[in-house]
Amino acid sequence: MASVEHFEIPADDIARAKTFYGNVFGFEFEDWDATITMIGASRGGIGGDIHRRSTVPHPTVVITVDDLDDALEAVITGGGEQVGEIQILDEDSRYAYFKDTEGNIVGVYEHRR
Repeated sequence: MASVEHFEIPADDIARAKTFYGNVFGFEFEDWDATITMIGASRGGIGGDIHRRSTVPHPTVVITVDDLDDALEAVITGGGEQVGEIQILDEDSRYAYFKDTEGNIVGVYEHRR
């Protein structure tokens, strides 16, 4: 069975994107060549990077969070904006989309256990 193992987030300003994702989600980074690699797989997540925007103009990624409302509040405080309404998947799961400081649309997902 296939699984997601990597994500890429294009940015016009890598430093600004790094600040946004570090402040909002606590991501840590390691500089690598012309990209910034996100480190997070050690906490059970997948790895990925922020790279200069090029051929693929947008990411396809969903970030799992403990509390969707808190995450969306942090997004707004960090300079992003919520896109659309929070969607209910079932009694334990919700998701929403946001636009980050680079104009990317990204998903956030909460599953209460």
